[in-house]
Amino acid sequence: MVGSLNGTQMLIGLAVGIILLIFLVLKTKIHAFLAMIICSLVIGIVGGFPVTDLVVDETTTLNLVTSIKNGFGNTMASVGIIIGFGVMMGQIFEASGAAKTMAHTFLKIFGKGREEAALAFTGFLVSIPVFCDSGFVILSPIAKSLSRVTKKSVIGLGVALASGLVITHSLVPPTPGPLGVCGIFGIDVGTFLLFALVLALPMAIVCIIYSKTLGKKYYQIPNEDGNFVSLDYQEPDYSQDLAAEDENLPGVAVSFAPLIVPILLILFATITSALGVSGTIGTVCNFIGQPVVALAVGLVISIYTLGQVMTRQEAIAEMEKGMASAGIILLLTGGGGALGKVIADSGLGTYMANGLATTGIPIVVLPLFISTAMRFIQGSGTVAMTTAASISAPIILATSANPVIAAIACCVGSLFFGYFNDSYFWVVNRTLGVSEAKNQIRIWSITSTLAWAVGVLEVIVLSFIF
Repeated sequence: MVGSLNGTQMLIGLAVGIILLIFLVLKTKIHAFLAMIICSLVIGIVGGFPVTDLVVDETTTLNLVTSIKNGFGNTMASVGIIIGFGVMMGQIFEASGAAKTMAHTFLKIFGKGREEAALAFTGFLVSIPVFCDSGFVILSPIAKSLSRVTKKSVIGLGVALASGLVITHSLVPPTPGPLGVCGIFGIDVGTFLLFALVLALPMAIVCIIYSKTLGKKYYQIPNEDGNFVSLDYQEPDYSQDLAAEDENLPGVAVSFAPLIVPILLILFATITSALGVSGTIGTVCNFIGQPVVALAVGLVISIYTLGQVMTRQEAIAEMEKGMASAGIILLLTGGGGALGKVIADSGLGTYMANGLATTGIPIVVLPLFISTAMRFIQGSGTVAMTTAASISAPIILATSANPVIAAIACCVGSLFFGYFNDSYFWVVNRTLGVSEAKNQIRIWSITSTLAWAVGVLEVIVLSFIF
C-alpha cells in the first residue's frame, strides 16, 4: 500500500524494528516471541502505519493491531495443526525406541566401514519428526557403542550423526521450522518437501566426508565407564560383533511406517497435481495428501503400532509432552507471521522489491542473508528462518522470484556456524566429550558451516534455473 503509506518511512521503521529485535533477543529477558510482536508494533508506528482504521479503498482498511492479529491467525491456520501432529508423533518415536531401530537398520544396510554414513542417514530420517537435540541424545549411545566396538573415533561418528539430524531439522517438513516458513510464504508443503529432500542429500554427503576427517584428527574412544580416552589414531577393528545391543526395540516396518507413509502421501498428492490427474483418483490423492490429513494418518499409525508397548495413559502422556514442546514453535511461527503481515499490508514489500530490482542483485540473496545474519547473531535456527521469512516473504511475493527457492534460502541460512549461542552446539560437544573451545568450533561450528555453504551454492544455482 505504498500509495497510502510512505515507503521510505516504512523502510526506516523496518530498520529500527530489526535493530530492536536483535537487542531484545540478545540483551534482555524478553522472549523472542514477545520481541517479534513488539517489533511489529514498532515497525508499524515508526513507519506511519495507522493505529486506527484507515480506509484505503472500498475493499481495503489498514489497522496495525488488526494486521498483527491477522498475520498470526493466518499462519497458525496453515501450519498449526501440522506442527502439533508432528511433535506428538516425534514423542512416540522417542518413547518407543523406533529411532534406535532405524539406526540399527541403516548400520546393516550400509555395512562395515560405512558407520558414518549409516549414522548420518539415520539422523537424516529421524530428525524429520524428532527435534535434533532430542534425536542426538537418543542416538548418541549407538555412536559410542560403535566407537567402543570398532575402535573408530567417537568424534567422527558423533559428528556424522549430528549432521544428519540438523540438516533435515532445518530443511525438511514436517519439522516445525520449515513448516512455519512454508506457512509464512504460503507455498505448497509437498513441493517444498521435494526440493528440500533433494537439496539436503549433498549437504549430508559433504558432512559425512568431513566427519571422517575429524575422526582421524580427533581420535577419541569411550571406555567401559563412559569416559573418553584420547589416543593416537588406529585403524578400525571389526573383529567384534556389531549386533544391536537392544533386544526390546520395535520392528523395522512399524518403526519406519509412521514417517514414510505421510511423506509418500504428500508426495503423491504433489505429483498427481503436477500431472493433472483428475477424477476420483486425483481427488482422493489430493485429499489424503494434504499435510494435515497425511500427518494425522502417520500419527494414528504410530499410536497403534509403536504405542502398543504403552498403556493408554502412557501414550497420552507422551503425546501431551510433545504438545507442550510445540508451544514455543507455534508462538514463534505465529509471531513471524504477524511481523510479515505488517510488512505486507504496508506495501513495503513492493517498495523494496522495486528498489532491489534496479540493483541487479538476485532477490533470493535477501532471505539467505537475513537468515544467516540472524542465525549468527542469536543462535536459534528456528528464529533465524522464521524472521527471514517474515521480512522477505512480502518482498519476494511482490516479484517474479520463485517463493519455494526463497523459502529454502531461509532454511539454509539457519545452518550457518552453530557456536556458543546455539543449544545444539553444546549438546553435541558435551555429549562427545569435547571441552576446549577451539576444538568445539572445529568439530561442530565448521561442520554446520559446510552444510550451509553447500546449501548456499544450491540455492544460487536453483535461483538461475527457476
